[in-house]
Amino acid sequence: MTNSSPKLLPVILSGGAGTRLWPVSREQHPKPFMQLADGQSLLQKTFLRAAALPGVVQILTVTNRDLVFKTKDEYAEVNAAAQATAFILEPFGRNTAPALAAAALWAEEHLGPEATLLVLAADHLITKQAEFTAAVSQASALAAQGKMVTFGIQPTAPDTGFGYIEAEGNTVLRFVEKPTLDKATEYLQSERYLWNSGIFCLRVDTALRQLAEHAPVVLESVRDCYRASAEMQGENFAQVELPAESFEAVPDISIDYALMEKSAQVAVVPCDIGWSDIGSWNALSDLQAADSQGNRILGEALIHDARNCYVQSPERIVGLVGVHDLIVVDTPDAVLVADRKRAQDVKQIAAQLKASGHDAYKIHREVHRPWGTYTVLEEGERFKIKRIEVKPGATLSLQMHHHRSEHWIVVSGIARVINGDNAFLLNTNESTFIPAGHMHRLENPGVINLVMIEVQSGDYLGEDDIVRFDDVYGRA
Repeated sequence: MTNSSPKLLPVILSGGAGTRLWPVSREQHPKPFMQLADGQSLLQKTFLRAAALPGVVQILTVTNRDLVFKTKDEYAEVNAAAQATAFILEPFGRNTAPALAAAALWAEEHLGPEATLLVLAADHLITKQAEFTAAVSQASALAAQGKMVTFGIQPTAPDTGFGYIEAEGNTVLRFVEKPTLDKATEYLQSERYLWNSGIFCLRVDTALRQLAEHAPVVLESVRDCYRASAEMQGENFAQVELPAESFEAVPDISIDYALMEKSAQVAVVPCDIGWSDIGSWNALSDLQAADSQGNRILGEALIHDARNCYVQSPERIVGLVGVHDLIVVDTPDAVLVADRKRAQDVKQIAAQLKASGHDAYKIHREVHRPWGTYTVLEEGERFKIKRIEVKPGATLSLQMHHHRSEHWIVVSGIARVINGDNAFLLNTNESTFIPAGHMHRLENPGVINLVMIEVQSGDYLGEDDIVRFDDVYGRA
């Protein structure tokens, strides 16, 4: 670029399962993809917030490899200005310090060491764009002086779910772990403490220098991964995939622990930007207007003598009678009922599901894939019925199953099918049977979505019964 003014690169960190927001947030459809009442996801709101900042010409996202296709779909829905996007793909999570290191290495190569990184969590909500823009401007000025800047949120309550920063102006005196209620109350009254937002601003050269000083193992292990990575470059698009073999050696550590709590080059920007980390169902419920009894409803609910409850049920009617202080969240395959005072403990349910190997910790009935979606309509002993929707031009892998056969029926659109040695087109109301052991492939050659019903039958119907021979998305 010929422009000599400092370049601002928003870096969106999109990781974490958001287990406190189960059953909507799950491992393969985590919190950043949760839609709010206006229909936009937290990830989309983060992208739009970053894109609206002055001088931003590109946005970098660090995310899990399995989530990149869904992320690109989310961006495509809101990226009307065709903002340039880049992605760093991790094979698995290693916390925020390695993500920062990878972003700094990418930015050094593509934008130069004087570029400024604005590190944003994909699952935070900020409602005051003008105040956010002003805070970024102030943080960028401090970053130009070699500071690592964190954004401190003016606390509104003695919250025990956040870390705190003791500060005088822009000077950080100390970082404090999540306090007890008594301590949090003391912090609020002193007016010297801020919530630690997890938003950071720093120059590329500062990030690399501070990592080398305080977290050299993080920097060098990520550098090894970056050197061994594969990069794809398009007209308005770049993508770096970090290899799993070398990423195993990368330490699991946050930016706060690796850098901010150790460095003498830290500054803070106190701000009121309408920030929330949406860390629990209580935080999400606060976004809804309450009725006269304190109930907050998203969807449809019938209330009789109930108060201070939160209900999210977009597809079915929920009835509440004679209860109070409850969280009720209904999804097609799971229902959560929790005491509002125990909202932080919802993660224990997700942990139990994961420990038992139950799919409900990981996926919804509607599952997103690079080519589209599938929804499990019904399943029982030796059978499963799916609704499959394939995007125009998309192709599933050339594959085979050992233990199940499949019957495909086209509901709408047109399908190009490979079934064993045969290749043919299927139109609406036509079908084909694929025996177990047959190599097969499905493609949508049309310009509208292909919708199909798939009926599986066999001794084992798990999603891991798949042998891929060829895949345009690079899956194993």
